[in-house]
Amino acid sequence: MKIQNNQFLSIEQLQDRYLTGNGRQVQNSTLQDGLSFQDILTKKTEKPESEEVKFSKHAAGRLADRNIELTKDQVERLNLGAAKAGAKGIHESLVIVDSFAFIVNVPNNTVITAMSQAETNDSVFTNIDGAVII
Repeated sequence: MKIQNNQFLSIEQLQDRYLTGNGRQVQNSTLQDGLSFQDILTKKTEKPESEEVKFSKHAAGRLADRNIELTKDQVERLNLGAAKAGAKGIHESLVIVDSFAFIVNVPNNTVITAMSQAETNDSVFTNIDGAVII
């Protein structure tokens, strides 16, 4: 198959190359590095399970101002809560771990703000679409 001078295939060339039979099934083509489009898409959309949440500058400041230090167990539970929120399709989640409340941007895996229970008694949480208590 010859590629035109502009290095793009014509519609007819694409049809001949990728469409088979009258069922018009598309073959799983591979790119230059040998990966298929599906492989690349899967790799880009999968979130590694071991990925820990990050803390925004604001959230890190809140933790420091309030002298909040999280234990390894609490961080693991925060990560678990963020993962559970992601599995349910939540984008902005309230994650409660022990006496701490965290607002997590789930797609970015980032804690936006954090507070202790003493500060949450009369608080209203807005702009969230789900909550995880862990």
